[in-house]
Amino acid sequence: QLQFAESGGGLVQQGGSLRLSCVASESRMTKFAVGWFRQAPGKEHEGVACIGASDGTTYYVDSVKGRFTISRDDAKNTVYLQMNALSPEDTAIYYCTADVGCSDGTVIPTRPNHRGQGTQVTVSS
Repeated sequence: QLQFAESGGGLVQQGGSLRLSCVASESRMTKFAVGWFRQAPGKEHEGVACIGASDGTTYYVDSVKGRFTISRDDAKNTVYLQMNALSPEDTAIYYCTADVGCSDGTVIPTRPNHRGQGTQVTVSS
């Protein structure tokens, strides 16, 4: 099972930007789609974005379309999540995973309890 280390979170004002990074433990990452999901206090986890393995097709949930961009650099075993126009509703711990189902408008982490430390994103109003 791939392991990931997330980083790049922080405190930002509403309307600001952050870039999250997710580094895989091994180069097998190139064979997998990778997704980002988040969990806010007291709420269920929510898939955010996903990027395919072979063609790099990207998928986003409606709440982040046009604001977030997922990308991958397989040479660095890294997936990124560029987040712009952040709002307080984006406040959560963000995780990445290779156990994810992706389709247009839908990102579903299939094993959300198997996750790393995540990275905290806090957006102030």
